[in-house]
Amino acid sequence: MSWGIFRTKTIEQTMAETEEPEHKLKKNLGALDLIVFGVGVSIGAGIFVLTGQAAASNAGPAISISFLIAGLGCGLAALCYAELASSVPAAGSAYTYTYATMGELLAWIIGWDLILEFTVGSAALATSFSQYLGVVLDGTPFAIPEAIATAENGVLNLPAGLLVVGLAVVLISGVKLSSRINQVVTAIKILVVLAVIFVGAFFINLANWSPFIPPASTPAASSGGALHLPLVQTIFGLDPSVFGIGGVFAAAAMVFFAFIGFDVVATTAEETRNPQRNMPIGIFGSLAIVTVLYMAVSLVITGMQSYKDIDPDDGAPLATAFVNAGLPVMGDLIAIGACIGLVVVCMILFLGQTRVGFAMARDGLFPAALAKTHPRFGTPYRFTILAAIPIAILATFVPLSTLAELVNIGTLAAFVLVSIGVMVLRRTRPDLPRAFKVPWVPVLPIASVIVCFYLMLNLALETWIRFVIWLAIGFIVYFAYSRKHSRLNQPTSVP
Repeated sequence: MSWGIFRTKTIEQTMAETEEPEHKLKKNLGALDLIVFGVGVSIGAGIFVLTGQAAASNAGPAISISFLIAGLGCGLAALCYAELASSVPAAGSAYTYTYATMGELLAWIIGWDLILEFTVGSAALATSFSQYLGVVLDGTPFAIPEAIATAENGVLNLPAGLLVVGLAVVLISGVKLSSRINQVVTAIKILVVLAVIFVGAFFINLANWSPFIPPASTPAASSGGALHLPLVQTIFGLDPSVFGIGGVFAAAAMVFFAFIGFDVVATTAEETRNPQRNMPIGIFGSLAIVTVLYMAVSLVITGMQSYKDIDPDDGAPLATAFVNAGLPVMGDLIAIGACIGLVVVCMILFLGQTRVGFAMARDGLFPAALAKTHPRFGTPYRFTILAAIPIAILATFVPLSTLAELVNIGTLAAFVLVSIGVMVLRRTRPDLPRAFKVPWVPVLPIASVIVCFYLMLNLALETWIRFVIWLAIGFIVYFAYSRKHSRLNQPTSVP
């Protein structure tokens, strides 16, 4: 007995719901807006923090190869996203595509997963913003008192909480306003990154790139034991190691956080003008730009100093590299750019979270009242307000260390299901108009599944445990509430 858990929404039903007056989103975004959204969310903690951490802990100078591997995995998934986003231009991204191909339960799982990904990511980035803001304002009359600067050493992290509240107001005011802010800030971030590349190139010591792939070695003893090791080592009984080829793949799984931009682009399909044309441009354009920038920055930072001299706990490794090279002005510039950039990254992850939740509420899996759009701004203001509460609480009162791995596993799981969804929809709806088609089906979608799942196996066992616990909670919510309240379970629902 399926209990209706495998029921699917037709493409026609999905698109009809996007035209309902009380649920309709305004179409304000063009191809450039989408590219800037994707680049804006990618140039953040990944390029300013994870580059140095992954190089010091896992890959050495070969971190550039790790970015290439992660970019390849994203590129394969991007092909699948582009086909589904141009064929089913509705809010919700992977959740919506899964609902139309593999059924309600799997759609719920991936939607629940994406909400965790975006909520934790937004809170972590708000906290990172506060830390960078403290560095920028330190020594000035506007220095932030420690009691309200951090939840770890003080009472609360007030700047992070205020940032989330401010971003909620911006998002409610309209996606076009969010896009305009993102365009300005992203331009600043790109200028900072280009300055890092061109100035840093003059301080590269080629000896720091030798060996390019450091030999595998046994990691230092850790209190976490097997919990901190990649799952692939636990499953196959491999000796714990860092660096080497295994370290390159482990670093690729770590820096995957830097490539979630095009996933957020897909969540805005319903607010995009001519999505059949603009969605593929936005997805591929943003992915290509950030891949090139990441590889270039990783080569600069590992060329300026030996990977052995990079502190894996340094929250600003790029700035530190220039300070150590005798360029403190560049260090300050990077810190300011990172501070500004993290605002937009937090905003776009917040945006993605609201669109996924809005789509789930419109389907009845969350209370339908949360799917109401603002009569003037045409934004999902109720869910935006609700989502801001847990994000602000986490950012204000919880001292967050890096939660990138938890975000990564959720993103990779979504990529796997989207890749499978392309193959399913090709078989079940061969008549569906497709403005963009993945070539060599099923070869490329299968390759996407294999690459993404292998990267998941390179994440730590403790990350998998947290992920499974969150999914278990999701199963309880689905069977206790969502299955019964689903629009497809109502007598007036049209299959």
